[in-house]
Parts: sequence; structure tokens; C-alpha cells
Amino acid sequence: MMNWSCAGKLLLLPMQIIFCVLKAAICLVLPTKLRDLRGDIVLITGGGRGIGRHLAREFAKQGAKKIILWGRTEKCLKETTEEIKQMGTECHYFICDVGNREEVYQQAKSVREKVGDVTILVNNAAVVHGKSLIDSDDDALLKSQHINTLGQFWTTKAFLPRMLELQNGHIVCINSVLALSAIPGAIDYCTSKASSFAFMESLALGLLDCPGVNTTTVLPFHTNTEMFQGMRVRFPNLFPPLKPETVARRTVEAVQKNHALLLLPWTMHILVILKSILPQTALEQIHRFSGSYTCMNTFKGRS
Repeated sequence: MMNWSCAGKLLLLPMQIIFCVLKAAICLVLPTKLRDLRGDIVLITGGGRGIGRHLAREFAKQGAKKIILWGRTEKCLKETTEEIKQMGTECHYFICDVGNREEVYQQAKSVREKVGDVTILVNNAAVVHGKSLIDSDDDALLKSQHINTLGQFWTTKAFLPRMLELQNGHIVCINSVLALSAIPGAIDYCTSKASSFAFMESLALGLLDCPGVNTTTVLPFHTNTEMFQGMRVRFPNLFPPLKPETVARRTVEAVQKNHALLLLPWTMHILVILKSILPQTALEQIHRFSGSYTCMNTFKGRS
């Protein structure tokens, strides 16, 4: 009896895969019903500047009920909070270093008491130092892992349980295409983003049987923000940096459409395919052509 059951499931699997592929293809062509954000409380880490600030603007434009900003620099948080309030959206900020576990848990409690239950968590905070392994300071390496990777453990642990209770929640990770295709000049950043990508994959699978709670991982190419000021690519016209407002707009759209993965721009899908089929020597030639194996030499990353 068990063998027949397994055989039946095995025969059904290809049909299920085909159905999912066709459904996804149809969704690309036909308009998708967007999530109504008017009842959502959105928390954005690293929300004071860069992509975080643009995310706050975009969520406000799309009608989010309340927006909460976390960050380490009060000046930036204040400026962004005032801007969002002027747009007509309730906005609050809390000073919080997501790399500090106890600080995250304490501020998460304050958020629940003062603002309400977070239904959309955007893990955006990140730092980058832009150095090779030999040139990197040990404390700087630890800092990037604590903020870029472990910070997501703490924030998700802080807010996910209530989302599961409410059967209403969305965890978003602003990652990087460097999680899939590393470069040598930012070894701490690439490593942390690869770990973060695995974290989100594991989390998404763990939520398969949890109704109403979903995830979105965003993998953008080099984005023109203060954090990546000084980064140079060999062919800027062929590989132009993304605008932070574009990343923010597409991210919010992905949340509203409940897309699990977003690669920006779409050409990054080609990179994923090439990495899975080409030999390492061929990939090395691509890196040499693009200049990505040396493009971080003059890069000075900022948190």
C-alpha cells in the first residue's frame, strides 16, 4: 500500500511542477491582484537613508498604515520620519543596531507597545567594508556578519511569532546579486549576503504550511547609494548601476504580488543560468571581461 502511495505521488509531481510553471507564466502576462497595504504596519531596518529611505517613501505611496524605521544614525532617521509624515503616513523611528541581539529584542517590545504589531518586516540594514580578506580588520569582518546576517535572525525571531499568530505577515530581505556571484574586493559582504540568501531560502521552506505568512528576497545589482560610493565597473554603460528608487518600487511591488524572489535587473537571471552550466574557467573570463575581479580596488564601503 505504501509503495503504491509513493508511486502515485511520484507520478503527480511532474504535473504539479508543470501547473506551477504555467501559473507563474500566466501571472507574468495577466494583471495580478495587489496586496492592499492600508492595514499593514511596516518596519524597515536601515530605514534612515539609501534604499531604506526610498522603501519608506514607496510603502507610504502605496498606502501603508504605519511605517517604523530602525537605524543607528538618529539624524537620518529623523529626517526620513518627517518626510514620511509630510506624505500623510504615520511614521515612527527607533535607534537600533540590528547586530545587537538584546537591543533588537528590547526595541521590538517597544514597537509592539507603542505602535502595534508589525505585519511587514523589511531586513534592509547592511554594512560593507570593500577590502580583501588579508586587508580586512577582524572586528570589521565580525561587524558585517553580525549586521548583514545575524541581524536577520534576531529581527525575524522578534516579529515572526506574532505574524504566525495573526496569520498575516511578510518577511522581506534586501539582499544582493553578490550572494550568487561573489567578487574578491568585498569578501565580508559577499559572504554575509550568501548566508542571508540561505537564511531566507530555509525560512521560506519552513513557512510552507503557515497560511498568511510569506517571504520575498530581493537580489539587486550594484545600486547607486551612499554605501557603494566609489565602486567602479569596467563598462558603466553596459552595466549601469540601479537607482535606489527603482529597487524600492520593484520591492514593494514584489511584496504586493507575493513574489518570493526578485532579481534586478532581469538580466541577472542569465547570470544564474551561466553559473550553473559553464565551467569555472569560462566564468573567470566573464569576470575578467566585466572587470568585477578588480572593480573593488578603489572602493570604500560605508555603513
